[in-house]
Amino acid sequence: MKRVLVIDDHVPSRDNLKRALAASGCQVVGEGTSGKEAAQLASATVPDVILMAVGLSDLDGIRAARKIMQARPVPVILVSSHYDAETVERAKHAGVMGYLLKPLRDGELLPTIEIAVAHFQEFVALQKENENLKKTLEARKIIERAKGILMKSKELSEAEAFSLIQKKSMDLRKPMSEIAQALILSEELSKAKND
Repeated sequence: MKRVLVIDDHVPSRDNLKRALAASGCQVVGEGTSGKEAAQLASATVPDVILMAVGLSDLDGIRAARKIMQARPVPVILVSSHYDAETVERAKHAGVMGYLLKPLRDGELLPTIEIAVAHFQEFVALQKENENLKKTLEARKIIERAKGILMKSKELSEAEAFSLIQKKSMDLRKPMSEIAQALILSEELSKAKND
């Protein structure tokens, strides 16, 4: 059962959405009427997905979606009574995962929610993978630099320098990048002392 937050300042539309969600087996965990309220409710209710009107009185749904994606990312599906290319383009750049036109057609809501949630999970997984790759690359750069210091100062081969960092890492039960960072810091302090 998907947990859904509904944001729409038009009461009949909000009620129709809630009815359609209930009929689709979804649980409405909160409802609001403004873009500003959307971010607070998203944080407080921790929904699986947010259904939000584009035309809200205080802050349009696209700007609210962008704020939500920056604060605590949640898949957002916009709901609007009209379609125009500029709005869709803005929605894409805000990270919106779906767009539904009113009036909603039977059988349209649940598949849109399922697809939006699945795409969002893929997006989050890719983001995490990208962060992990960046960390790995940074760690490799630090280890390479530390190897260079050991090779120069102790006249070791590259393999010997790597083995020394690896052994220290195992002995101290610390990541190799931390050992390498300590070697680099020690070298920098030694240079500063001699200057």
